[in-house]
Amino acid sequence: MSAPLLLIASGKGGVGKTTLATNLAAKLAADGLRVLLVDLDLGLANVDVMLRLAPRATSEDALSAHTPLRECVTRATGFDVLAAASGVAELADLERPRLESFVDQLAELAEDYDVVLGDGAAGLGRDVLTFGARASLVWIVTTPDPAALSDAYGLLKALDHDARRRESELATPELVLNCVSGVDEARELANKLATVAERFLARAPRLAGWLPRSARVQQACRRQTLFASGPERGLEAHCLSELARRVARLVALEGAGAALAQA
Repeated sequence: MSAPLLLIASGKGGVGKTTLATNLAAKLAADGLRVLLVDLDLGLANVDVMLRLAPRATSEDALSAHTPLRECVTRATGFDVLAAASGVAELADLERPRLESFVDQLAELAEDYDVVLGDGAAGLGRDVLTFGARASLVWIVTTPDPAALSDAYGLLKALDHDARRRESELATPELVLNCVSGVDEARELANKLATVAERFLARAPRLAGWLPRSARVQQACRRQTLFASGPERGLEAHCLSELARRVARLVALEGAGAALAQA
């Protein structure tokens, strides 16, 4: 990828993954980065719904070989979006060669951007593992719910096993704790997951950041608006800014690495 791909994934649905992806895209764009947000839940997409977009074309058109991927991009407020289809079972279970081909096309498209954010499908399907293998970094979003924490570890385990099967490098995914009471709870839960992962996978995922349990965020979701774009500057905005700064560092590091490789 000519620009870093950050895959935002989750073992369980309903943990706020798409909310994070859309608001993070808006924040990074407001900070001056050229952002492409890609809905990588190819068969059950909802990024366009969250952003109230009506795309003329989606990745379904590109995968059907009818439309170049570049022509499927839709402009949102400050950033670009590559929407996907909803309710198309075939796209939810693509063969690995078609997924790899799609990522190759996405890599060409990424030349026009500083960072690509991928909003992945929930779970550990073939698509998530394929995108995770090609990503610069994976963020696993979870909540304090025991089932969500268990599924977050399951996704981390699946990504690790897939990398071993491919005999390829995988940057240890990082954790984003959503709907927590504060930084102490976020650190406590992240440490528990890291302890288990280090014991059984020899990996210790870091805490990338956290978002509070917030009525304001819930209201924004119901209204199909972005809490990152609102006039109020609460704890949610502060936490999002911290996550955006982490992505900006990733962009800077990837850029420095590319410059060294060309020197």
